[in-house]
Amino acid sequence: MYTVRAAIAAALFTSAARLTWSFLFCFGLAGPLAAQDITLTSRDGAVSLSGKFLGFDGEYYRIDSIYGELTVDGSGVLCEGPACPNLEDYVARLSISGAASMADVLLPALIEGFALREGYGLRREFLDSDHVEYLLFDRQTGRDLGRFLLRMTNSDEGFADLLANEADIAMSLREIRPDEAERAEEAGFGDLRNRGRFRVLALDALVPIVPATIPLDRISTSDLAAAFAGQITNWSELGGPDAPISLHLRNADSGLAQAAVDKLLSSFDQGIVSQVERHMTDTGLALAVAADPFGLGLASTAETGPARRLGLSGECGVALRATRQTIKTEDFPLTAPMFLYIPARRLPRLAREFLFYTQSAPAQIVIRRAGFVDLAPEAIPVAAQGDRFLNAIAQAGEETTLEDLQRMVDVLGPMQRLTTTFRFEPGSATLDAQSRSNVDQLARRLDEGSYDGRKLMFIGFSDGDGPATTNRMIAERRAEAVRQAVMSAAETADFSQVEIATDAFGEAMPMACDDSAWGAQVNRRVEVWVR
Repeated sequence: MYTVRAAIAAALFTSAARLTWSFLFCFGLAGPLAAQDITLTSRDGAVSLSGKFLGFDGEYYRIDSIYGELTVDGSGVLCEGPACPNLEDYVARLSISGAASMADVLLPALIEGFALREGYGLRREFLDSDHVEYLLFDRQTGRDLGRFLLRMTNSDEGFADLLANEADIAMSLREIRPDEAERAEEAGFGDLRNRGRFRVLALDALVPIVPATIPLDRISTSDLAAAFAGQITNWSELGGPDAPISLHLRNADSGLAQAAVDKLLSSFDQGIVSQVERHMTDTGLALAVAADPFGLGLASTAETGPARRLGLSGECGVALRATRQTIKTEDFPLTAPMFLYIPARRLPRLAREFLFYTQSAPAQIVIRRAGFVDLAPEAIPVAAQGDRFLNAIAQAGEETTLEDLQRMVDVLGPMQRLTTTFRFEPGSATLDAQSRSNVDQLARRLDEGSYDGRKLMFIGFSDGDGPATTNRMIAERRAEAVRQAVMSAAETADFSQVEIATDAFGEAMPMACDDSAWGAQVNRRVEVWVR
């Protein structure tokens, strides 16, 4: 079969049809015409190819022929058949499905920002309770340029639509599951866990919330996990009143609820206890906890309403709170990235331009104004990190000497820490999903020359498990691995214009207590410092 395909492909190339083989899926027209046959004929009439019309992105046709699914350059062929698109009045189409919290606020804000930046007109049409379409048009002529369809469901449905070829992009509040990634790869989407197949659009975090009647300021991650696992059931066990804890969480198919299980209960053999009140919306969850005198919930930082946020702490007394900077750095352990999963398919040019815009500096302003945490790196001066250095002194043990701390201050004192931080999957040297996205973000800024004339340092830190010398060596290897990954991803950067180095201080500056898997994971990191 592949030999036949290769022969026909060669013939079409000779006839200027310039055919490309692909297992790409439909990004284009939907409806009755999508199932009709068309015939593509080379402009010299020497070669023709028939099949079911699957899509057109303004440049390429995609058809299902007797040789399989083919992608054909439209400039080299003539199209015949009722499904052939009007090339002069072509309208780019993009379908995005998944997490309702992303489709309800974040994506509309970015589409509006994109239209404003490009000078396009924008209309919005509510098709039903789950579907809204954004029409971009030329302000001068009134001609439609693009139709972006958003389906507001949940992360599960977003991946299901993607796999069923009913969406071009999936929105998700959790990482793709191994079985979903396997099915996507079998379908020809590529490995959706790899670089370029997903991007972090914005950041959120899971934050514990309580009503004003609970006199607590913080809770340890282990106690929080134990409460949702049903192992702690009374507030008196946490220093609160003698009353049963009533648990609140989003509905089970919500990506936020699934992220809670993934992040909070990964160290427990059991899942969320069954006695949990579920809520269909983030707002409903926050209001219910605020009204429940003994409530405990896990909520989005963007929707805590009148409920009170708790900090996360450990036995050593270090507390972490969800702020814009601690979420960006992943110092707060329950950070929840908001993903776009993009399979290996060709999207219309307008869609590609929109996706490029979502990573731009103007888009980061839109993301922040929409109530979410943006990805723009922020520089934190040493003077604003007094708590971290005090904690380093307080937690210093026999193996972390005064000389170690003085060297750290000497190296970092003249510099500023970027919020771009790299962390690793539990029990692994593999970067987590947010950090893999950070590689591309930092590489893009190097390509743009944002750090020309400056010095970047990748600084490795570790947890305190094991000898300090070994931990420092491990941290240094991780820092070097991250440096190499970023430099490899920066395709056009002029490295003669920026100094890039590595260093490591091992366990010298813990961000959290090492008494739990959570604290150890937070402490294993590579920070980026700039001067």
